[in-house]
Amino acid sequence: MTTIHDNNRALLQPLRLAQYNWDAKEIQRRLKTLCAPDAIFRLAYPFGEMHGGHAFYDNALGVLQAAWPDVERRDWLMMAGSDDHGANWVGCGGHFVGTFISPFLDIPPTGHYTHMRFHEFYRIEDGQIVEYQALWDIPEVMMQANAWPMAPSLGREFCIPGPASGDGLNRESRDEQTSTGSKKIVIDMLEHMTRHPSQGGPEVMRMHEFWNARMNWYGPAGIGTGRGIEGFRNWHQIPFLNAMPDRGQKSDQIVFHFFGDNNYCAVTGWPDMIQTITHDGWMGIAPTDKEITLRSLDFWRIENGRIRENWVLVDLLDVYQQLGVDVFARLREFNKARNPGSIPLHSIPS
Repeated sequence: MTTIHDNNRALLQPLRLAQYNWDAKEIQRRLKTLCAPDAIFRLAYPFGEMHGGHAFYDNALGVLQAAWPDVERRDWLMMAGSDDHGANWVGCGGHFVGTFISPFLDIPPTGHYTHMRFHEFYRIEDGQIVEYQALWDIPEVMMQANAWPMAPSLGREFCIPGPASGDGLNRESRDEQTSTGSKKIVIDMLEHMTRHPSQGGPEVMRMHEFWNARMNWYGPAGIGTGRGIEGFRNWHQIPFLNAMPDRGQKSDQIVFHFFGDNNYCAVTGWPDMIQTITHDGWMGIAPTDKEITLRSLDFWRIENGRIRENWVLVDLLDVYQQLGVDVFARLREFNKARNPGSIPLHSIPS
């Protein structure tokens, strides 16, 4: 029996495929057909909010294609479900890849193969896209161009893989009970996470009950990836909580969109965290005692009742912007001696 979630996944298939061989006219046609006239597109800083599929193409997808003329989309995860507010979502994870031959957001071109991870969430009503929330890992592109102007990552930086289980795109039909169970595991885990440090030491998080010992936490460029609970804590959580111990204390002021799809769970929110940078600061940023919001768009894969993989993107450039740090201005200063023009590679398709 076909469900609304099956239909919503199928609805996006032509748009996704048009971005594989990057047929610009077909992408624009599909956006026009699939999007409600007042659809809102929310994308990572500096893109911001756009209204209508045409604006999304002109101000985001078209900008990427101009810098990477042979750009192609490679999905490794797609899931669908309903949030606790009754809204229906489809989440996609993957990479844009291509040859970087012209500047992209002032990032100097390399002439080489380049990848940029995306996490994107479509809210669909009556067969139309009405809202899009997405993050592109722009710092990942800066790093590949040797143009990252901020502090180095603590975790490992590399091209993040898709699910180790190989079922990110094709798996058994969605089962509501399994999907609800996956969501419950993740929400229970996060509830225990927020108990530390306000209610005790690391033991109050009961991490071994929720996380597989071989877990991978795939963080955004600028933070990096950690393996195992110790790797996750060393390279992300401890610095994060040292800087912002009030995290998770203002969840009543934000809106989360959690949904499950068999052994996967996802969350999006714009924003979905509020906290204050204090103590020794974070990622080389001096403490400001300033409250900030964070956009964190995540996927989790559950295996035998525990989380085995967690893909996380955070809009780090927006965090810097809230703190008065213009990462792009710093990038231009660091790279002003480099040739900002295009690299002539005439065999690249457009």
